[in-house]
This record gives sequence, C-alpha cells and structure tokens, in this order.
Amino acid sequence: MTEASYICFSAQDWWYFNHAHSDFQLMLRVAETRPVLFVNSITLRMPLPGRSSHFVRRLVRKARSMTKRMSHPMPDLPRLAVFSPVVLPFYGSDRARRINARFIGFQVGRAAKRLALHDPIAVVTIPTAVDVLSHLDHGPVIYNRSDRHSAFGEADQTSIAAMEQRLLETADRVLYVSTEMMREEAPIVGDRAVFLDHGVDADHFTLTADPKRPADIADLPAPIVGYFGGLDDYLVDLDLIADLANALPEVTVLLIGEASHAMEPLEAIPNVHWIGPRPYADIPTYGACFDVAIMPWLDNDWIKYANPIKLKEYLALGLPVVSTDFPEVQHYTDRVRVAANPDDFIEQIRLTLKDGGIGTPEQRRRSVLSASWDARARDLMRLAEGEA
Repeated sequence: MTEASYICFSAQDWWYFNHAHSDFQLMLRVAETRPVLFVNSITLRMPLPGRSSHFVRRLVRKARSMTKRMSHPMPDLPRLAVFSPVVLPFYGSDRARRINARFIGFQVGRAAKRLALHDPIAVVTIPTAVDVLSHLDHGPVIYNRSDRHSAFGEADQTSIAAMEQRLLETADRVLYVSTEMMREEAPIVGDRAVFLDHGVDADHFTLTADPKRPADIADLPAPIVGYFGGLDDYLVDLDLIADLANALPEVTVLLIGEASHAMEPLEAIPNVHWIGPRPYADIPTYGACFDVAIMPWLDNDWIKYANPIKLKEYLALGLPVVSTDFPEVQHYTDRVRVAANPDDFIEQIRLTLKDGGIGTPEQRRRSVLSASWDARARDLMRLAEGEA
C-alpha cells in the first residue's frame, strides 16, 4: 500500500508568518510520520497602493519568498518540504486566473514529483488553490475552512466567494473551526462537514508561577494589560485599545505583533507600548507577564466566523482573558469575561485586575490541555486517509 502523503496549500507563508497558525501547527505534526509539501500562500489579491497597507514591503517580502523555491527548513523534520511557487496574483480576471492556475499547478506538480509524492492528499486553506487542483494529480481534497476569506476587504470578494463555493461543493471533507459558519453552510456541505477545533501547543505555552520579564519590557510598570498577535486593520479595534488606555491610565497596555496600519496615534498615548513582532519561540515569555490578556476585536464578518488560536494560548498560560463578543467565544464564558459593548470591555478589565479573573491560573490551563495540536493532527489524518 502506498504511503499517504500531503500537499498543503496554506493561507500563510512559512518565511514571514507567525508559526502559531493552524496550517503550520497541523502540518508540522503530520510531517512527523508522513511526507508533506507545504505550499506557501498563493495569495488572495495583488497589494495595491491606496488599497493595501505597506504594499511595497509586502510585494518585496513575497518576491523574496518566491526566490527560496523549495527547501527543507527543519533538519529534525526531514519529511517537511516548504515550497514557494512563482505567483501572478490577478484573480479578478478569468483568463489571468486560468493562466496563473496552470502555471502554479505545473510548479507544484514538479515539486511533488521531486519528493516522490503519489496522489497526495490536498489540504486546502486558501480558496485560490481550487483552480490549481485541476492541474495536479492528487487524492482526496480536505478544505480547511478556517476563515471566510471572501470577507477580506482587500480581495476581489466576488471571485473569492465563487472559489469558496466550489470548494464547499466539491471537497471530500470540509473542516470547520467556527460552529457559526458550519451551521450556515450546512445546506451546501451536508455530512461532509466536520468540526475540527483549533489546538494549542501546551508544552510551548506553559504556566509560569513567577515569570521573569524580557529585557525590553523589564521596566514597564505593572499592571500589564497585554495582547500578542497580528495587529491587522480588519481584525483589531484600535479605537477600543485607545479608549482602554485613556480610561485606565494606571495600567500599561502592551501590544506585541506586526501591524498592518499606522500605530503612531496609539503610541502617542503615554501608557501604550507597542514593541512590534517577536519570535514565536519567545511569545510565551512575554505573555506570561500579562496581568490581563485581551481580545479587542472589531465587529465584522471576519470576526463573526473566527476562532482565534490565541484564546487557547492565553488560557494555557493561565491568563485571565477579557474579550469583545463574537460567536465562538460564547463556548468559553465559564473561563473568559466577554464584554457586551466598549464601555463594558473596560469595566471587565477593571474588574479582572481586581479579582484575577474567572477561576485560577491552574484551572484555566487545565481547561485547554486536551486540545493539543497533536490530537488535532491525528484527527485530520484519520479523516483524510479514511477517504483514500
């Protein structure tokens, strides 16, 4: 019997994205026992001046990624290969899309042959891969429906929605992390839908009784209300963070992560400290210093169908969490304080600073220990290989 192998069409780029994303976490574990070709994002859109933030930096970054082609970035995980195809991201034109799909399919097919992958299982997160699949020999298609990408404002939403629809109709399995999205799409997907919740690397995000602060935040005054992760303009409510900082001048608001928009207005507030991105390996050390961890999301369709991985990471660190409201967080109200509105968000933080949050740090950590990425990867392989 031929050994199962995998091609993952990721929505992220190995070289430039935080490895906390589910594509990375799942495929790293699959690659412990199966050959994996991890295809860096073939993008949703072409960054344009005036429409896209930091468009020059993003173009340069993607160009650099494409020069890396195929490599084995982890010596202790030789079955993992990372590949950056050359991409022409013109998804608004049918003709350009067909040419691009054929071109990407040719490149990925050659990479798969070099790795001797035979009818690999295709795990698809980014919907633009649907056109590429018709130019590849592959086995079952698993659509990892981790986000509603057609809700992304910079993309050609009509084209992306059509691609999502095709994947929903044709994939052998559709994996969901949002119960709300799974419910809404049930008439299309039917019994091919599976809820596969996000996991957490509990060994990495470890409860620390008396954390030692990293040198770059050692002098920040306590208490610290903190956030780590992408500070994306379609995701994070910067106005809410500003209101929080102004309402609670006695706290330090610490923001860790890459920003896709100007941060100067926030940095002008004396008790706000944005230190930019930090390596994934170091994030638990910073997070362990938070007195309250926050999830200040915008109220939009992207968040409506989201299930942020950082929630479990916060809880694994034993942190008290305050969040704005969104459907998936309602499953965590026994351990997370959920604010009804912006004023309530600030009041819930104030209360949490006084009483330490719901439960103890040990209880919060124990509540997510069963949700390991190892278990999620085993579930994925059972579902995928059961279709073979």
